Amino acid sequence: MSCLSPFLSLVEDKGEMSWSLCRLVKNRSGVTAIEYGLIAALIAVAAVVVMGTVGTNLSDVFSEVASSL
Repeated sequence: MSCLSPFLSLVEDKGEMSWSLCRLVKNRSGVTAIEYGLIAALIAVAAVVVMGTVGTNLSDVFSEVASSL
């Protein structure tokens, strides 16, 4: 928020519209949801990569077992 401090000091005493703007800028409730969404997306990408690698390795193991039988 420090980068917005000069902006907020300019609009703090300008009336109802600037008060609404200040409240909107200071509102951080959506930030948490965005962070959780990014974390979930990162976990999903990591899971897909790991499952793809494990699936390929597992397929190789089954092929070796089938050929040795």
